Amino acid sequence: MSDLTNGDAVFESAAELFKLLATPVRLKVISAVCNGERNVSELLEQIDTTQPNMSQHLTTLYRAGVLGKRREGTQIYYRLQSERVAQLCRAVCMQVAMDMEDEQPKASAERLRPHPKRAGT
Repeated sequence: MSDLTNGDAVFESAAELFKLLATPVRLKVISAVCNGERNVSELLEQIDTTQPNMSQHLTTLYRAGVLGKRREGTQIYYRLQSERVAQLCRAVCMQVAMDMEDEQPKASAERLRPHPKRAGT
């Protein structure tokens, strides 16, 4: 019975992580800090959102342990705290990008193919 309970805990934990990452702004923040820490101004230059919205997402990611932060004067710098989350985001986003690239030629070919009713017209 404990194996089932442990399995349930794994699925619950994974579901919580996916829920945390289910917002494009949060994925963009994680991507932005993968190569080094950024302050809020730098993140706002890269990510199209408002400052209050950005702060809300940063707080959520910080409380979840995904981001770490440090203060330097009036600036707060955010850094990636969880490499596991970064690896997951990279894997998923890369797979989605590859799938989208694979779909583009098919969609283009479909648009170029004559419509069956129009072919004989």
